[in-house]
Amino acid sequence: MSKRLLAIILTKNEEKNIADCIASLRWSDDIVVFDGYSDDRTVEIAREQGAQVIQHPFRGYGSQRNAALDAVEAEWVFFVDADERATPELGTEIRQVIEDTSYAGWWVPRHNYIFGAVVRHAGWYPDYQLRLLCRQKARYDPQREVHEIVLLDGQAGYLQHPLIHYNYDTVRHFLQKQRRYAQFDARILQEQGIRARPHKFITRPLDEFRRRYFALEGYKDGWRGLVLSVLMAYYQLLVYGQLRRLQSQR
Repeated sequence: MSKRLLAIILTKNEEKNIADCIASLRWSDDIVVFDGYSDDRTVEIAREQGAQVIQHPFRGYGSQRNAALDAVEAEWVFFVDADERATPELGTEIRQVIEDTSYAGWWVPRHNYIFGAVVRHAGWYPDYQLRLLCRQKARYDPQREVHEIVLLDGQAGYLQHPLIHYNYDTVRHFLQKQRRYAQFDARILQEQGIRARPHKFITRPLDEFRRRYFALEGYKDGWRGLVLSVLMAYYQLLVYGQLRRLQSQR
């Protein structure tokens, strides 16, 4: 008997994305939209599309994913974000690998569409995400509010077919999301005892630009690689600016 596979979509105000995301997951046994109390039409659309909806207050990405794991009963879960799409080829591969009892989870590569095209360098590919999980053998580190870390009781394999991620449409969209992530990352640095010393506001952005553009070959993606490398350098300024504010508050 084949193992039961449940697709879980975390949402908060995703009315623009949710219908297409659900449609791309029809090959799973069931689809759950785990919603952080959206105030747009996300829940209504999800129910119209036949997905099960569970609402839970959002207290961080890791905590939200743990709550989703506790709320369902399938043997395997596949976490997908609302701005991602799963191809039929990926669905077929997932159906095959979950029958292999030697693995407790699987890393999934992503094709990141940024500013209208797939970006293959600057650290954006293969962009593996540990999303396919044997439910009883996986938990998320509750201390990580963003860029979640899976605590897996067992071995993880690597899938071949990618998720499609419609990541950032414009520079403005990029900056909006990164400002939010910077607050989470600054708190992580604070908990690690790292301080926002003055020279870090110069060295961290420069190091990040060199890493993205040269070491990770961002230059091969043309103007997109250049812009993304600059933006990720700027992100370091945002993080250390938030870290300095946290230090001053203390």
